[in-house]
Amino acid sequence: MNQPVYLDHAATTPVRDEVMAAMAPYFGARFGNPSSVHRWGREARVALDESRERLAACLGAHADEVCFTSGGTEGDNFAILGVFRTRRAQGRVAAITTPIEHKAVLGAVHQVAHEGGEERLVRVTRHGLVDMAHFTELLDARVAVASVMWVNNEVGVVQDVPALAAQAKSAGAVFHTDAVQAFGKLSINARTMPFDLLTISGHKIGAPKGIGALFIRRDTPLEPMFHGGSQDRGRRPGTENVAFAVGLATAAELLLAEHDAEHARLSTLRAMLEQGLHERIPDVIIHGEGTLRAPHITNMSIPGTSSESMLMALDLRGIACSAGSACQSGSVSASHVLSAMGVSPDIANAALRLSLGCMSTDACVQRTLDVLTALAEKSRVGKAASAACAFEPVEF
Repeated sequence: MNQPVYLDHAATTPVRDEVMAAMAPYFGARFGNPSSVHRWGREARVALDESRERLAACLGAHADEVCFTSGGTEGDNFAILGVFRTRRAQGRVAAITTPIEHKAVLGAVHQVAHEGGEERLVRVTRHGLVDMAHFTELLDARVAVASVMWVNNEVGVVQDVPALAAQAKSAGAVFHTDAVQAFGKLSINARTMPFDLLTISGHKIGAPKGIGALFIRRDTPLEPMFHGGSQDRGRRPGTENVAFAVGLATAAELLLAEHDAEHARLSTLRAMLEQGLHERIPDVIIHGEGTLRAPHITNMSIPGTSSESMLMALDLRGIACSAGSACQSGSVSASHVLSAMGVSPDIANAALRLSLGCMSTDACVQRTLDVLTALAEKSRVGKAASAACAFEPVEF
């Protein structure tokens, strides 16, 4: 029997063994509250502070610029709403983003409008790239914050974040980027790049679900989301999750140590996958192809198929992938990302996201190509037969 194939690393990744081992003591003997002054508390405090320093080093940041969060959604909301609520008294009440962001960013920008601010969406090209001229046009003295995802979670397209950040800052806006899919896949250095705020999430890089971080450049105006404690300099009150902070720092260090080799490996696997798709299914459409993309995501549509039925058929054959963002599971509507890129509804409703990672091998790719080819042929034969039946003469 064939081994299951997991091609949904953009949705989540397994916790690495090294991360589990690093966290284990903090579920046991080192269980202290880092706010306590006794030996158990001091031990936890040291672990927390060291984790912050280690993660900061991975980002090219200062330790006091790292705020641990529960993950990407909290980080995105904290960044956008925190800046807006601080700057609206100065007349900066607008938030700029793109229509292809993760729903965490889009939802936060909608909340800005709900609180009396202004939501501005910048156009994207058919390849999913920000229209820089339109972005510049939207920047004015009313903009509090601009947020653009570094690597799109559905199609993998890479935005020119350094250029976008520089443009936003020249107009007096704070710039945030959701780097959940970019961290570990691209080179990120807060010391040499001009972004102000950056979100990462642990479960995308081999750490547990429920831990992430927000990089907050010094002197960036930010109102806390929560109130009632002095933890993390008052930015995020509440008892810190020491074990998971240790896990995130460990996963980040491992990721960066392996970056060059893993980037090359995933690039090779994706090239094999996409070349195989073009050879076996000539009319396949790979969204964002020809544009700079992160190496782990392929978003493709096979005309005449349905993503929903293909996902079920793949799952029955032991292959896991998705139709887009994992946060969209259960939705039967077309991807908002593909729609914003101008993809027609029938093609968008045929889209599948195959995302590579630590569990991906040559054999996984070859098996996926075999199964996709067979399913595409089966789907088309079935449609042809149905069409033929529809036109058969009926005898009375």
